[in-house]
Amino acid sequence: MSLSPPSPAILRSRGAIITALGLTQIMAWGSSYYLPAVIAPAVSSDTGWPLAWVVGGLSLGLLAAGLISPRVGSSIERHGGRNVLAFSAGCIGLGQIGLALAPNLAAYIAAWLVIGLGMGAGLYDAAFATLGRHYGHGARSAITMLTLFGGLASTICWPISALLLGEVGWRGTCLVYAAFQLAIALPLYLVILPREPPQPAIKPGVKEAAPILDNEADPSIMIVLAATLTLAAVISSTLSVHLLTILQGSGMALAAAVGFGVLVGPSQVAARAIEMMIARYHHPIFTKFASVAFVAIGVSTLWAGMPIIPLALGSTARASASNPSPGERCRSRCSARTATRD
Repeated sequence: MSLSPPSPAILRSRGAIITALGLTQIMAWGSSYYLPAVIAPAVSSDTGWPLAWVVGGLSLGLLAAGLISPRVGSSIERHGGRNVLAFSAGCIGLGQIGLALAPNLAAYIAAWLVIGLGMGAGLYDAAFATLGRHYGHGARSAITMLTLFGGLASTICWPISALLLGEVGWRGTCLVYAAFQLAIALPLYLVILPREPPQPAIKPGVKEAAPILDNEADPSIMIVLAATLTLAAVISSTLSVHLLTILQGSGMALAAAVGFGVLVGPSQVAARAIEMMIARYHHPIFTKFASVAFVAIGVSTLWAGMPIIPLALGSTARASASNPSPGERCRSRCSARTATRD
């Protein structure tokens, strides 16, 4: 795919595009990935469904997101992200309606599968690829700004979810988020993101140029890296879903737990900002060492029940921010390769 200079219209709308994607990313994360942390106990107590299955709906949604990801990537590469992100908002909105109306556990799980399709088509991976497709070489700064927005998702949406839970119940909370996705996010994607000319698919039998590597890949290094990233993702996901429950289990009220939980977002943003400033001066492995150290400190402090919860949450959040998911890393690289391919 050839790379052409962005038009003046695109340059003028850059701030609007990044701001719109940032706001929709906050609400997409908050109404999907971060939602069970607040509503799962209420769902279980209200319906009698096992808490493990209530939380497991998100796990199955993440599985659906992974399965749809290859299709999402190829669609964005050929047609841009406008329709894909709009599809995401539609799926998350319809899935939220399904949650609100679910009469039984099977319908609840099915709704999470629909939300999962929206997560795969609209969270970081798809948004990064959209910016890469749109801005080419200039996407790096836009992607960085988008991660700063996304880092505040739990800080903004956990208090909103807790407030809505107390006012309209968990079903009403889902309907409010559905209204945002269908009435605001979906039209916003269609209005703010430009239509882009389709790119031809790679013809059968035509091979892309293989990247030139300085050294042959060592399978043992890949195994260690994959295991490390997987374990980090498991810890991060577990804390994202169960953090408020853990804090409430220590005797905190929901409002107090949410109050401490909102520290996660600013810590993530601070860690990403620091990493942006110093990344050029050290090898990435030192970032990984710092990440592991902060995880150990934060989780150990929470486990020990020490009265320094802000330090524990800040440490864990900084580790999470310094250790992006494999999907984020992969999509960023893929976006850059797509933009520079001839």
